[in-house]
Amino acid sequence: MASSSSDMKNLFEIRRFDGTSFDLWKDKIQGILFLKDCEGALEQSEYVANRDRRRAFVSGFTGSAGLALITHKEALLWTDGRYFLQATQQLSSNWKLMRAGEDPVVEEWIANNLGRDSRVGVDPWCVSVETAQQWQQAFSKKGQQLVQLDRNLVDEIWEHRPQPVIYPVTVHPIEFTGKSTEIKLTELRAKLTEIKACALVITALDEVAWLYNLRGRDVPFNPVIHSYAVVTTQEAFLYVDNSKITPEVAEYLTSLGVQLRDYSDVLDGVRSLAAEEPSSSSRQDCDYSDKVDATVTNGDAIIEKLESNGRIWINPGSCCYAIYKVLPADQVLLQPSPLALTKSLKHPVELDGFRKSHIRDGAAVVSYLAWLDTKMQEVYGAAGYFSDSKCSNKRKRLESEKLTEVSVSEKLEQFRSKHELFMGPSFETISSVGANAAIIHYVPNADTCAEMEPESIYLCDSGGQYLDGTTDITRTVHFGKPSAHEKSCYTKVLKGHIALDTAVFPNGTNGHALDILARIPLWGSGLDYRHGTGHGVGSYLNVHEGPHLISFRPQARNVALQNSMTVTDEPGYYEDGKFGIRLENVLIVKEASTDFNFADKGYLAFEHITWVPFQKKLIDESLLSTTERDWVDDYHRDCRMHLSPLLSGSELEWLMKATQPLSAH
Repeated sequence: MASSSSDMKNLFEIRRFDGTSFDLWKDKIQGILFLKDCEGALEQSEYVANRDRRRAFVSGFTGSAGLALITHKEALLWTDGRYFLQATQQLSSNWKLMRAGEDPVVEEWIANNLGRDSRVGVDPWCVSVETAQQWQQAFSKKGQQLVQLDRNLVDEIWEHRPQPVIYPVTVHPIEFTGKSTEIKLTELRAKLTEIKACALVITALDEVAWLYNLRGRDVPFNPVIHSYAVVTTQEAFLYVDNSKITPEVAEYLTSLGVQLRDYSDVLDGVRSLAAEEPSSSSRQDCDYSDKVDATVTNGDAIIEKLESNGRIWINPGSCCYAIYKVLPADQVLLQPSPLALTKSLKHPVELDGFRKSHIRDGAAVVSYLAWLDTKMQEVYGAAGYFSDSKCSNKRKRLESEKLTEVSVSEKLEQFRSKHELFMGPSFETISSVGANAAIIHYVPNADTCAEMEPESIYLCDSGGQYLDGTTDITRTVHFGKPSAHEKSCYTKVLKGHIALDTAVFPNGTNGHALDILARIPLWGSGLDYRHGTGHGVGSYLNVHEGPHLISFRPQARNVALQNSMTVTDEPGYYEDGKFGIRLENVLIVKEASTDFNFADKGYLAFEHITWVPFQKKLIDESLLSTTERDWVDDYHRDCRMHLSPLLSGSELEWLMKATQPLSAH
């Protein structure tokens, strides 16, 4: 049940960074869970607008994955292995870091550490149905309760919260999407009819953008719009701030039969979908016992459970509880959104755009590496990209000469901006040298970042948003003399990268089964990494896209890889306080040509579309098999073929040298 307004008066302070002074609701509330996002697509919103970064405000932790719990006496922050090191650096001593996979999950901790009948508050706009269900089931074992707050408590004390920024919505042309919104709506309505649902409520921002072929600038790096969509068998709606809609976009939507509604009216719109007003079947808490099982994924298996007039379909993984709770219990269908998988199966026009955008992007990254190679030699006396001698220049440098993690990454964006159809970065560039490279998702800050170091590894993970595709590439380089250990680790990461790239596998194989291929070369030496090996990539959309992924995490079993999906190949290795290595290409899943076809399953393989050389100086060639050597040489030959037309002068010379064959077998 939502709290009363009088309860709010007892909340006096939430302090950022330096303490956990929380007089929450005296004896009424024992803890509050804080998340970063209020747009209803919690699990699918890696990046959010600055005004929605609530968890970062209260904790100081800026990683994309995490959850903060504040009680009367403690403050705890949960995050996964990508951010362990970052969290230890950003959290004050008043916070306790909870490591996913090592420490109890949040619902277990609450059940075991808060008293019976404790009440834990959440903003219902900031928690998904699926997560709320998971928490409530755990809490109920000890009589604890998940309480929906009627106001976000962070907003109450965030005095200088950023104001909303209004950007106009644009139409993404058919020349880049390959499929019109009319066709997408027809296919979606056929799916609704197939499983006897009367409407779909769409809350994932990239799904709304994809369905209506719209793009925006509301979220950093992701060209999406703060919006909701509702599609019925007869009508379609877009809930959005009308000030973002130009006359051209309004005319476009009208021509499609899409009705515009104000963003703030989404609850009324969803409520109106119900056949009758909520009655005794409405929920005042998180009781899910009367819902269709959210784990059911086969449409045929649920048809017999549906009423003849259909149900209202929401995705429990991305739909917020605030929307869910206004619907009658007997009219809700909890199922993964059908758009997630459809969106991941790229149209041939989108695949063509992916290939072209990655060639331009590869040329930009090569230009950057050639520039950085020259600057490291000029400023620091580094041996350079091709030589493994020690640094020879010990002179004192002027402040204006110094290269930092931030200044060099800004140069990379300049190189990308020279190429056609470039719209901006696809995520915050991970530009990291030495020990910072061991922080898996490190993002440098201009005030605190490190100066470039010629005798340390440099890891750069970056990407671009182009109208015809989204890119994501990581290269690890050394401008001095790498140690034998660094070369060995780099080569084992490369071997894992090649193993996944060259995999051939039957239809029906998921990313959980393939993840091991990239780890085996590291496992042989007792090494590993704490992140997944691959994620889907959107088409001028989110750089991290589901529902498929290549990972050791259980959810990688949920969706098989399919022909025309995009996915990254990015194994790594990290030594805290020393260095980090990651090598990443974007792949397209394609049909494989095999001599046989066991059980008529059909087989799949990968096509790599990222074109930037791997640094030969960091490769211990003695660790490569003949097949792996051939792969590297073939890859470098293709880099020359694809990138040479876009480069000239010293940049072309650098490319030709960087892609020379490995030493004789």
